[in-house]
Amino acid sequence: MRRTPALRRLVAQTRLSSSDLVLPLFVKEGISEPAPIASMPGVVQHTRDSLRKAAAEAVADGVGGLILFGIPAHKDARGSGADDPSGIVQVALRDLAGEVGDATVLMADLCLDEYTDHGHCGIVVESAAGEHTIDNDATLVRYASIAVAQASAGAHVVAPSGMMDGQVAAIRAGLDTAGFSEVAILAYAAKFASALYGPFRDAAECAPRFGDRRTYQQDVANSDEALREVALDIAEGADMVMVKPAMAYLDVVARVRRMVDVPVAAYQVSGEYAMVEAAAAHGWLDRESVILESLTSIRRAGADIVLTYWAAEVARLLRDPR
Repeated sequence: MRRTPALRRLVAQTRLSSSDLVLPLFVKEGISEPAPIASMPGVVQHTRDSLRKAAAEAVADGVGGLILFGIPAHKDARGSGADDPSGIVQVALRDLAGEVGDATVLMADLCLDEYTDHGHCGIVVESAAGEHTIDNDATLVRYASIAVAQASAGAHVVAPSGMMDGQVAAIRAGLDTAGFSEVAILAYAAKFASALYGPFRDAAECAPRFGDRRTYQQDVANSDEALREVALDIAEGADMVMVKPAMAYLDVVARVRRMVDVPVAAYQVSGEYAMVEAAAAHGWLDRESVILESLTSIRRAGADIVLTYWAAEVARLLRDPR
């Protein structure tokens, strides 16, 4: 059953389609030209104009969705820019809603780390002894407000990534109360405290100023815990769930897929992207083959949706195979 390419295609169990892919895009306030990200070759921090162009091209290529990450000019302790109607993501969503909003799915990452001066995903409380903790419940109030701001700006999907307890329920209640019951929630339900996020933190300028995120992200050693988190998010109203990172956690993707009956997403994160790009730049890997193999493996594990920085390129490859 492997003699010819046509026969292999006919009997393939797993298929990769451009409509399965979501392209992450970074947009930065106050820059006049796109800014390359050294640790992520080929990826940039966009201006509003370059974002519009990149989004239109990705939609024309057939990419299934876009997810926006914002870098504000000003950061503070509560991440005020995250729900400011004039904040960079809200402005960018309105730009894109008018141009490609009818042709693709507009998603917005919903978190505080890109907007806070301390780089954490929630409201930080400092004790008299100088110890820092996250105020989970105060953070939920902020998340609900951010969700409403993003929905008002044109987001079809909000994607809470902070891993706070009860975040989906708080966001769902906030959206419904504000009249946005049709806006979907893609929950980062199993987001692990991975070492593979380094290049993203360069791109989003959100590395923690102190400590780390292990107190609220998943322990890399545990998968049963991830399933409990997924079940909780669905019970709270998540429409879709995500596992992040992807390739080092394909066992978790497969377990989640077997457990749930909602769409499952997986995020092929910045470190996965950077490793392949670096190896390919040295001639150690066949770049296109590895990209396609990696995405196929994520789909084979059970992901319905894959967030990947190669989304637009892969969409073109699938459309015009060489």
